[in-house]
Amino acid sequence: MVRRSLLYCPGDEQAMMEKAVESGADAVIFDLEDAVAPVARDDARRSVRETINALTEPDPSISVRINPYDRDGPRDIDAVVSDGESLPDSVVLPKVDGYETVAELTDHLADIGAESVDVIPLIETARGLVAAEEIAAAPGVVAIAYGDQDYTADVGATVTDEKTESLYARQRIVAAAGAAGVDALDTVYTDIEDSDGLREQTETVIGFGFDGKLAIHPGQVDVINRAFTPDSDEVEWAEQVIEGQEQASEVGTGVFTVDGQMIDPPLVERARTILERASAAGIR
Repeated sequence: MVRRSLLYCPGDEQAMMEKAVESGADAVIFDLEDAVAPVARDDARRSVRETINALTEPDPSISVRINPYDRDGPRDIDAVVSDGESLPDSVVLPKVDGYETVAELTDHLADIGAESVDVIPLIETARGLVAAEEIAAAPGVVAIAYGDQDYTADVGATVTDEKTESLYARQRIVAAAGAAGVDALDTVYTDIEDSDGLREQTETVIGFGFDGKLAIHPGQVDVINRAFTPDSDEVEWAEQVIEGQEQASEVGTGVFTVDGQMIDPPLVERARTILERASAAGIR
């Protein structure tokens, strides 16, 4: 599936969760961690479970961000997944430092008969970044996400407007995701009034190789989706590449040309990504 935009929504705000599903985001993340006060978590678990149970074939993918697994994460899983009539599509697992944490979660999901629920580890610490490759390759993982605010605090980085302090972390996340064949998801943009800044940052991380970006407000979704939407020239090129690849396969040729450009397997994969994003945007 295409994961261009993933919108966080507080798990203790049922009306907001229902509105988030209609936001146009590719995925909605019902949040039981940072967006919910500890005293409100039991109510939030009930609200999230009831909201998921009430959904009927929603357009977006539905995810739940649980608390760190060494804290209240298992309680979140038991309350939202074990007791639910319907399952979320995935679980966002915060503060992941290594393979073992992901394995504990996937074992828990298997124990309750929820093997179909995917896992999206959130890498927010130096230890997590160093272990990004093994985290991305863990069973059940479909994407890894970068959490900039916690990461820069953990390493003591000075946060700049240019975000140069996050360059290495972002590139390592993309490389780890690419090596494991899963999606790379970029961190949230916290200034919800700054649409231009969000667009510029999204375009930058698309250039790095990210597949999607996290959002904290419905107003950010369209900006992110539009940034990931290819233009007509890109779509035309991608269609020519796929057509050429099919013709080359018929005659047993490994490489071919489009408009004088030599096309090899990496460019074919890029063309497929462009067409997937075009389809998600409804322009193809």
